[in-house]
Amino acid sequence: MARDIIARLKDQAATPGRIWLQGDAPVTYADLLAETGRMANALRQFGLVKGDRLLLQVDKCEAVLALYLACLRAGVVFLPVNPGYTVAETMHFLTDADPALAVVDGARVGEIVDKCRKSIGLTDFLETVSQAQEGFSDPVSMPDDLAAILYTSGTTGRSKGVMLSRENLASNAEALVGLWRFTAEDVLLHVLPVFHTHGLFVATNCVLYAGASMIFQRSFAPEAVLAALTETTVMMGVPTFYSRLLADARLTPAACAHVRLFISGSAPLSPATHAEWRARTGHVILERYGMTETNMITSNPYDGPRKAGTVGLPLPGVSVRIAGPEGQPVAAGEAGAIEVMGPNVFGGYWRMPEQTAKEFRDGWFVTGDLGAFDADGYLSILGRAKDLVITGGLNVYPAEVEAAIDDLPGIAASAVIGVPHPDFGEAVVACVVGPVDPEAIRAGLRDRLAGFKIPKRVLVLTELPRNAMGKVQKAELRRVYADLF
Repeated sequence: MARDIIARLKDQAATPGRIWLQGDAPVTYADLLAETGRMANALRQFGLVKGDRLLLQVDKCEAVLALYLACLRAGVVFLPVNPGYTVAETMHFLTDADPALAVVDGARVGEIVDKCRKSIGLTDFLETVSQAQEGFSDPVSMPDDLAAILYTSGTTGRSKGVMLSRENLASNAEALVGLWRFTAEDVLLHVLPVFHTHGLFVATNCVLYAGASMIFQRSFAPEAVLAALTETTVMMGVPTFYSRLLADARLTPAACAHVRLFISGSAPLSPATHAEWRARTGHVILERYGMTETNMITSNPYDGPRKAGTVGLPLPGVSVRIAGPEGQPVAAGEAGAIEVMGPNVFGGYWRMPEQTAKEFRDGWFVTGDLGAFDADGYLSILGRAKDLVITGGLNVYPAEVEAAIDDLPGIAASAVIGVPHPDFGEAVVACVVGPVDPEAIRAGLRDRLAGFKIPKRVLVLTELPRNAMGKVQKAELRRVYADLF
């Protein structure tokens, strides 16, 4: 059983002067513990008790991380929401989770005041916090207590609330700290959103569990990132961050000399970006794989080959299998459904027991992703099961076609989808970004792919639709081009 996140916070706070946040006015772990105590007392003043939900919808700031930890201390369930969502979009979370308190950016309080039990602006909440006592008596907590609800993106239907326990978070942090060699000497550059598992849990919990510190930037800006790298030992990012940095001439081996580890996740990192980053910086990006329901599942090794196009090996204590349609195991190299079991796997979807039951098979969580293990046990993601293209009765895995396209000159990004076709059932269609000729792409694939995998159409776009974490929204592409043939 992993040591609880709050227990680790208290461990770090016991070391005098240990820094949590770097900056002009550094924040120590002792400062953080005191602030979480004041916040936890403020939550009690607002009437929240263990098991209540708190919805938070504010722009990225340091207070988000402190409030997350305060909720853990008070036993309140933390529910972060993308600040970019409209009030209409946020209504689903307010009605489904029924939070006892919503802390939102001030302008939004009036818009939701009649739509939830109680709401307050962040500034007013922090004013209450400033007057509260720092001493707080934490209620007894258990590993399977609900710690947070994170809602899935909802791009393919109703957004579901993923219930994550204290043990889900602690076990994953413990595994990642060991695997990625985090120590108290590390400085993480935090440039990720904090309403998502990557920036909120992976980044924050790894730092806290190791007693490391972080440089906290409120948004990704290449110039600010490059300036901070001189003081950074670890950076976590999404592929878009790395491609944007590669477009900056100031990215050199010298600029990255202080960094020991670059990590990428939340969306596939193209082999081309992987190779270019190594050539430009001398660093090999470590790609890993996870999802909201499971935290992190696999990672390329810290020591050992980091294979481009793969997401590495299962984390310690996490079991991963590739299964056929009926749950039967498949041989190495064969494609199938990725299924996961371990202390990282969520307890179910909030108030959706039937949906939860559908997502598990014999105790294994069915991720909805398709993948294959190679002979060395490295996992490759072939795409979402719903993204599989069946054309003329033959399976086409989009990731394979995208990798071939990305190897061609002039390609900035690609996404392969299936759209209805009167003859083949579905047709393979490639959406690409870059100064390219569609027929030249098709011609360039003929020596790389079987004929049925070559896109029937190549569409050149100015950009691909992406969510806040940089994932391409293929459902939107399928909707837009549903009548292409």
